[in-house]
Amino acid sequence: MPAFRWWEKEPGRLVVTNHPRDSALVESRLSNGRGLLADGGVSLSNVFSGDVPTSLLTMSTIGAGAARRGPAPALAALFVSPFGLTRALVLTVGEVLEELHQARRRRLRGVEPRIRRGGSSAALRGVTNVLLRELTTYLVAVHLRSGAPSLYCDFVDYDEIAHHAGPTRPEALASLDGIDRVLGTLEQVAKAAPRPYRFVVVSDHGQSQGATFRQRYGLRLEDLVRQLMRTGAVEVGVATHADEQRGRVGARLAGLDAERPDLVVVASGNLAMIYFARVPGHLTVEEIDQLHPRLLYGLAMHPGIGFVAVRSCTHGPLVLGAQGLHLLDDDSVEGADPLAPFGPRAADELRRHLRLPHVGDIVVNSRLDASTGEVAAFEELVGCHGGLGGRQSSAVLVHPAGWSVDRPLVGADAVHHQLVARLERVGQRRRLRQVHRTAG
Repeated sequence: MPAFRWWEKEPGRLVVTNHPRDSALVESRLSNGRGLLADGGVSLSNVFSGDVPTSLLTMSTIGAGAARRGPAPALAALFVSPFGLTRALVLTVGEVLEELHQARRRRLRGVEPRIRRGGSSAALRGVTNVLLRELTTYLVAVHLRSGAPSLYCDFVDYDEIAHHAGPTRPEALASLDGIDRVLGTLEQVAKAAPRPYRFVVVSDHGQSQGATFRQRYGLRLEDLVRQLMRTGAVEVGVATHADEQRGRVGARLAGLDAERPDLVVVASGNLAMIYFARVPGHLTVEEIDQLHPRLLYGLAMHPGIGFVAVRSCTHGPLVLGAQGLHLLDDDSVEGADPLAPFGPRAADELRRHLRLPHVGDIVVNSRLDASTGEVAAFEELVGCHGGLGGRQSSAVLVHPAGWSVDRPLVGADAVHHQLVARLERVGQRRRLRQVHRTAG
């Protein structure tokens, strides 16, 4: 996927991966029926299902039939009990009040960077940090006790709080402590399960902190784009969303699909993609320069932008910086390498990124402060991920010490294949291998 959200030129629509319709669309394109959880697994509170027969609180299957969603009583049982309902409501209200108190304390103490943390973000924190956690923990316990062969669940508490407060702030770290307690509880439940279980903990990204692009420079990226365009008559559509988890609690991002603008700016953390929405295919450097001569140079020279990635009809994919140029096909550099601050794998990441079908005509990555690791998100988020720079590129994978790792785990595909191989070694996915042999 090119980012958390992107624009698709052919149908003229925005895709946001935690909205049910869009996550189902993406999964239908990628699934081969042999996902991580195929052959009897259970998906709980995820974006994609992993081709499971039982899926609960999972975005891509919310609109599917009961056979995919799993038994309704399992989802409702937690709230049928007066104790369970009362406990969840009290903890949710307490979490909302805690968020409002912590936000006020940050304002009074002048903590920077910070963003406005009002009632909507407090309510969202209450839902993600209590209700979803309680539901997910309960459902995992139910399926452990029933002997499900494999389970995959997603706890979003830390991610949501870190977006608003910052990844190393006390409230974010406290949410990690809460997740640790949940894992301890599930470990005790697993000991009483009818079959042995092993736990794997994975985070596919970290978060990078920093004042936002608007806070630093007094304008949003789309405002800068408008300034650099040759004519003020160009209509610029904007697709940003400050709360990544809103899709999980029923929010909708609307407004761009109704009428196609001339240009669309889509942000995912400190990564942004710019689309010439009415022009099919990917525009090249030469075409963009002919349409808007100041745009690429102005973006590359802005102090808040680390690099701009585009395609050239003569040089292939390339990266522009304020003081240099990096040609991705042969890794040649003219002047100062704009990718140097972003690590040794930055060029490989961009080569893969620019080959994807729905990447923007122009890809923009924010500045990186090499001394602090801070970036400048194009969304109004203190902690962000989606682009390059800082701790957002640091993933975590914790597995049993006795497990061997077959290959370097670079990228999501490598992790997926490693986990599938582990499931096969412990005797799972046999039915899938038999079906594959029969089909062959």
